[in-house]
Amino acid sequence: MNPEALLGDDVELPPGRLIPTAEGDGDTRPLWLSDGPADYGAWGRIRAAHPRTGLWPLLLEPLRPDAEEFRPWASGELYPEGMSRPADHAPEAVLVRWWESATSVEEDDVLSPERRLAVTAPYGAAWPGLAPGREAVEDPDRLAAEHADVLLSFGTEARLGLVEAASGAEALAVAGWSGPANHENDTARIAAVVADWERRFGARVFAVGFATLRLSVAAPPATPAEALRVAAEHFAFCPDNVWQGSCEDLRAYAEQLVGADEWTFWWD
Repeated sequence: MNPEALLGDDVELPPGRLIPTAEGDGDTRPLWLSDGPADYGAWGRIRAAHPRTGLWPLLLEPLRPDAEEFRPWASGELYPEGMSRPADHAPEAVLVRWWESATSVEEDDVLSPERRLAVTAPYGAAWPGLAPGREAVEDPDRLAAEHADVLLSFGTEARLGLVEAASGAEALAVAGWSGPANHENDTARIAAVVADWERRFGARVFAVGFATLRLSVAAPPATPAEALRVAAEHFAFCPDNVWQGSCEDLRAYAEQLVGADEWTFWWD
């Protein structure tokens, strides 16, 4: 990958470098990373050039602000060789497996069976099926660019990353990001679900952290009933959003999703 050659005169890159993975012989370099914070407007300009360059932009956030190693990106804690392909996985089958794991009761479970199933009411242990998709009311890529700029306006230390990938979902696996490893160690399964959200809800990956993921959403659920089905998908995808968030159950979590044009996930 040679980003400087691919981007051309219409998009100017800041100083940066290709990042080798921490494991291996150093020949695998799945990510280009800027040396300093990303410029305002950079995400949108590079996304617009994607059909020509094949490079997907990501705002990359570090584990800890001000840390010299800028983990996991500059430190090369990336594992592309350990990932399968997103196309190898059926999104709903992946969500069902995660749902069953999150709602099952283990002998050493700190939560009572009643409490564990109450969190996922009204569904309990029964997978409710995929939420119906909606037609985007605005351009998904323009919305993603706006969200990227809003994030940068908060003074974040996010740097610009480039990955040779067909979409933001695919970029997660191609880069070898392992943020959800405590939940799923093959990021291609995470990417498969995100790719389905790209199709059904106009979602776009615009920022990724050590164990966080930010999506813009051009077609969010519009009613509490729609949002409840989406909340079930979120719970399967990232149980920590509910287990360790401010919401006691799916109903409360779903209330926050009605009309929400950004989805944020965090894995412990």
